[in-house]
Amino acid sequence: MFAQASHPTLLIPGPIEFDDAVLTAMSHPSQSHVGAPFVQTFGETLTMLRKLFLTTDASAQPLVVSGSGTLGWDFVAANLIEPGEDALVLHTGYFADSFADALSTYGAVPTQLKAPIGARPTLEQIEAALNEKNYKIITITHTDTSTGVLSDIKAISELARRVSPDTLVVVDGVCSVGCEEIRFDDWCLDVVLTASQKAIGVPAGLCIMMMSGRAIETFEARKSKPGSYFASFANWLPIMRNYEAKKPSYFATPSPQLIHALHTSLTQITALPMEQRFKQHYEVSRYVKKSLEDMGLKQLASEEAAQANGMSAVYLPEGITAPELLPKLLAKGIIFAGGLHKEIATKYFRFGHMGVSVTNGDLGHIEKALSALKESLEACKK
Repeated sequence: MFAQASHPTLLIPGPIEFDDAVLTAMSHPSQSHVGAPFVQTFGETLTMLRKLFLTTDASAQPLVVSGSGTLGWDFVAANLIEPGEDALVLHTGYFADSFADALSTYGAVPTQLKAPIGARPTLEQIEAALNEKNYKIITITHTDTSTGVLSDIKAISELARRVSPDTLVVVDGVCSVGCEEIRFDDWCLDVVLTASQKAIGVPAGLCIMMMSGRAIETFEARKSKPGSYFASFANWLPIMRNYEAKKPSYFATPSPQLIHALHTSLTQITALPMEQRFKQHYEVSRYVKKSLEDMGLKQLASEEAAQANGMSAVYLPEGITAPELLPKLLAKGIIFAGGLHKEIATKYFRFGHMGVSVTNGDLGHIEKALSALKESLEACKK
């Protein structure tokens, strides 16, 4: 990372630090988005996404569109559920509220199943909810970036398939894809949506999705047209299929530079088994959380199984505020994020540990951050 200009180490839950090769790819010369060289790169990128999500199902379809992770909510709401249909939204923090808002914007009827801050709905509660209505989709925030709560999408998907087999299982994986275990085929997931700037390690600007054949069939069986033009699968699915088949295609102009950066990052990520990447993030997360505990700090997610591996949401010590702590960290070259959950935003901070900061130990980001945090807390107490 010595090629990059000197800068504070960014350890928030995204955007994250980027590898030199990824940033170099961002400087690729201007290129036709329908020319053979770019079509080849985009096609390879889509194929590598299948490895990232661990799917070999030919009916599944990866999708990459310019936009943020938020665009993924619009894709789901505009294509997979119709006005008046019910959606069960599992709530583990701020982002479930936003997903519910997106669904209602397109006429769907979201029902939120909420848990106390730092917790997640139980399987028993989810089963009871699924038995109450005929839900078209169930949405799960895999890691809620506002609380650091990790949902058990494997268990929830198994439950949904048993109790309500026609319900599509939709995962908001914006803060989890690339650092948390996700097995698209084995866990029978229908949609996983994410964004480029978190554990995938690419500058912000790409909405990335994987859709099951069942999700695509659900879209094709719609009685009404999608509620969006730009976010319509009718416009994007043919484009993605053509690009993956190395055929030029056009609906809206992609960003060649971001696609090159994604290609570079996915080449690095998929060079090793995904199991190894999951293990790296788990082990670093356990180390970080034990170090935080040794400093007397408490996680928002009190149950270990519900603690995300790509970030930690941490309560501030009594008498210390984020406006006191964060500038001291910045002075030591570390950037953490303040709280985001509306009810307790002033009471905690967030430490992102994902991507190259985890997989490249030579960078020293984690040790530097923990040392800076310990020193900054001590300075706040004086």
